[in-house]
Amino acid sequence: MTISHESYPEAERPIEAWCDLHDVHVRLSDGRRVSTPLWWYPRLLKATPAERNNVHLMLAGVHWPDIDEDLSIRGMLAGWKAPGAKEPEKAA
Repeated sequence: MTISHESYPEAERPIEAWCDLHDVHVRLSDGRRVSTPLWWYPRLLKATPAERNNVHLMLAGVHWPDIDEDLSIRGMLAGWKAPGAKEPEKAA
């Protein structure tokens, strides 16, 4: 799928992305910050911190080349999880 500059809102363009131990964070060009749980994306959850920190920004999303993972900003805003993603059990 090709996304042209004309069809994608400039306000949703990622300008920074990072992961912590629990979430994926993306700062958008309009100042918003989108955060989603890391467990939504099993490849990212299983990745090493170094692999998670090797992130490339795209027009409409974020790419992690070391694990071949792509997330769209629209998908993050819509709350789309990877197929089969399961929330980890809470410790008692």
